[in-house]
Amino acid sequence: MVKQRKADHIDISLNENVNADYNYWDDIRFYHKALPEIDVSEIETSIELFGKKLSAPIIISAITGGYDKAEFINHNLAVAAGRIGVGLGIGSQRAAIEKPALAHTYEVIKGKNVPLVIGNIGAPQLIPQEGKKAFGVEECRSAMEMVDADILAIHMNYLQEIVQPEGDLKARGCLNAIRKVAAELPVLAKETGAGISREMAEVLRDAGVKGIDVGGLGGTSFSAVEYYRARKGGEESLERLGKTFWNWGIPTPVSLSLADVGLPLVATGGIRNGLDVARSVSLGANSAGMAKRLLEAATRSADSVEKELRLIVEELKGAMFLTGCVNIRDLRNVCPIITGPMAPWMDAARLRHGSVRILNGHS
Repeated sequence: MVKQRKADHIDISLNENVNADYNYWDDIRFYHKALPEIDVSEIETSIELFGKKLSAPIIISAITGGYDKAEFINHNLAVAAGRIGVGLGIGSQRAAIEKPALAHTYEVIKGKNVPLVIGNIGAPQLIPQEGKKAFGVEECRSAMEMVDADILAIHMNYLQEIVQPEGDLKARGCLNAIRKVAAELPVLAKETGAGISREMAEVLRDAGVKGIDVGGLGGTSFSAVEYYRARKGGEESLERLGKTFWNWGIPTPVSLSLADVGLPLVATGGIRNGLDVARSVSLGANSAGMAKRLLEAATRSADSVEKELRLIVEELKGAMFLTGCVNIRDLRNVCPIITGPMAPWMDAARLRHGSVRILNGHS
């Protein structure tokens, strides 16, 4: 069952339209600097994140694991991440915790010189679900040891769970469970497509997490992914739910601004290229994560993933050059212009919290 679900997720992501209807990164613009007064050769994209040095503020976000084809995909992602010097997040390790024979599909990333490795356990698995035992600190530690992880992502995916035929629908006690794990292990709180609010960011910070991956609306909709699974399985009510909540969530750029509560931030959700990486950094992200953009390449070869990553880094450098930024610190000080449907979202965020750092194109 687990193997089939994970295989379905990859096949659907590759072959169906699972994107949110609108990508809000297109509403983030920069003023062009006609005379940058720097040379491209001077531009330095490296950063430090969670005590590790990356060649660029890029993380390959959690994609897969737990079934045979995942081993090939994860191998290619890890090899490319090691060559380029960017971070790598692994897919949910629940399958291997429950069935250790599947651990090889995750362990394949070890020894590939990846500078920052992020393990992955679901928040719903930290509390008892129907007929399922809760994971505790020891299971989380095992997940980290499985891949030599530097930090453990605990992903919050209840939007996906309500549409999944096998969904875990209990949430009471999750926060306390995260608090217990964070007291023993370094934790990255991670949403998976619906975003993080200011209130939730503050709660997670106070629970002891080391960083937040905002995982906002704009990229792959896991409600959409589960919509296709429900339709295939004849689950009419779940199909309806998947369609209804296809575009549910806080747009990633808004979530980045809201979640800035003093912790390192990772921007995932709709990142497609190096320009989007630059946009995310200007809004406060320490790094940007992408998954679907690299998935197709990962089904071919490590070289294909490496080629795509190098192009993304070149796009990032292009954005930095055209805004006169010689390093990532400079880019973080660039104030973007907000246009289109994003503007009212940012207006509402600013009115509510008063600390959103933007220029609205319509004001």
